[in-house]
Amino acid sequence: MFTNSGHAAPKRRVLIIDDNADAADLLSMFVSAHGHDTAVANSGREGLELAVSFRPEVVFLDLGMPHMSGYEVAPALRALPGLAGVYISALTGWNDQSTRARVVAAGFNHHLVKPADVQAVLKLVDATPACAL
Repeated sequence: MFTNSGHAAPKRRVLIIDDNADAADLLSMFVSAHGHDTAVANSGREGLELAVSFRPEVVFLDLGMPHMSGYEVAPALRALPGLAGVYISALTGWNDQSTRARVVAAGFNHHLVKPADVQAVLKLVDATPACAL
């Protein structure tokens, strides 16, 4: 687990929240194989409950989920004790200007489009700024 500068990247706790269980599990597998701890939730509510005990440093969050969208989950994550600085990346198939504006307004740090390049995901996890923790 090394950054481009050759320094060891810190191990991160990464939470993946996506109603597509197969996609979430696959992403979790790649991220954990890179040396990070991962947890998967398949709904917004489940993700919020899991975040309380898992205490993620990075969250990949789908936008279009039933019952509670990613737009609702992101600010709710930040409202949890100790998670105001969590690094949240949208991970979605939507990439229009309106979506990107809503992502920013909801407090996300980043926006990735599905299917996300695994190397881009790993680079983002490795580069999560310490101030976000």
